[in-house]
Amino acid sequence: MSKPMHRSHSFRKIKRVTSTGRVVVHYERKKNELPHCAICGVELNGINPDLKGGKSRRTTSRLFGGVLCSNCTAEVVTLRSRIEQGDMKLDDIGIKQKSYVLQLVSH
Repeated sequence: MSKPMHRSHSFRKIKRVTSTGRVVVHYERKKNELPHCAICGVELNGINPDLKGGKSRRTTSRLFGGVLCSNCTAEVVTLRSRIEQGDMKLDDIGIKQKSYVLQLVSH
């Protein structure tokens, strides 16, 4: 029976054949996935999850850096300006974009 720590899905099983012909199961921790945009799901550029150090080394230092891609960030900013000018209402915005527009409006 395997150890309790190896029974979770954070480890993957790798079957190896030893030189004596015996099949042995090795456990290896899964690698981190690249971060994705919260709205459209595209992989984010400029972020390296393998870097050690502070948050400023791991993410981009712009508006919604590390959360939204540049296209979605630009769309959220234009929606905010349209709401502030009175051209649109909050009810006209999609659910995924609404929380980010509200963050910008509150500041």
